[in-house]
Amino acid sequence: MTHVEKELASQPECWSRAAELAEAQREAFPGRGERVAVVGCGTSYFMAQAYAALREGSGQGETDAFAASEFPAHRGYDRVVALTRSGTTTEVLELLAGVRGAGGRTLALTADPDTPVMTAADQVLVLDFADERSVVQTRFATTALTLLRAHLGLHTETAVRDVRIAISEPLPNGLVDANQFTFLGQGWTVGLANEGALKMREAALAWTESYPAMEYRHGPISISTTGTATWMLGEEPAGLADQVRATGAQWVCDGIDPLAELVRVQRLALAIADRRGLDPDRPRHLTRSVILQEG
Repeated sequence: MTHVEKELASQPECWSRAAELAEAQREAFPGRGERVAVVGCGTSYFMAQAYAALREGSGQGETDAFAASEFPAHRGYDRVVALTRSGTTTEVLELLAGVRGAGGRTLALTADPDTPVMTAADQVLVLDFADERSVVQTRFATTALTLLRAHLGLHTETAVRDVRIAISEPLPNGLVDANQFTFLGQGWTVGLANEGALKMREAALAWTESYPAMEYRHGPISISTTGTATWMLGEEPAGLADQVRATGAQWVCDGIDPLAELVRVQRLALAIADRRGLDPDRPRHLTRSVILQEG
């Protein structure tokens, strides 16, 4: 069994621990009304997108998400929240140093307490129980988002129940045989759709795309045909399923908690990687952390 398979299967327990941590560390999170930027790289950026939409949508205050390399340093935020599994990513550490130098407040979520992020941010929440040996992120990403959902009061035991279902039940028939995948979301689940597509590319080298659900009709649906799959994370827009099925493509939308649905996408990526003889623990050209060297 690969490391990522074991890590994927441990997510229900990790989510429960994250919800407990959110309650114990309530004072660490941005308060209602704060103007917040959430940053990350790769998977962490997509989790930042989801959290930003959830926080602003729940009336907590203006919240923007950025790839760490694209953070607009000229903007003023009350708080910058950084997601970094490794605690060593160059762009995140440079961003935190810049924000601190300008007098801003920072919070970091990480999996490793023995890394530079511990002193780079004003406050750090450590999810060491969700750390991973695999290069491909699964449980750290979903556990970090569960922590953030819980602090907003949006995490429920239904999510934990649904992730157990996502881990144990068979994947939809025919998905492993599809030759192209499109992931769709609305609101906070757009970030999940983006992450689903990334996971399939990283682990399975699959042809994948992701879009806001309503944007799918504005061009991307033209690639849908027999042998492709369109996977909706979260509530589907009226009429979209029928339009996709009319192309001959497979439509997937099972109605469980969207974050749990992302875990099913993780499982699909592993299944396709296995069929193709790939090692999902060590995707080609990727490392656990991107550390840029000068010169």
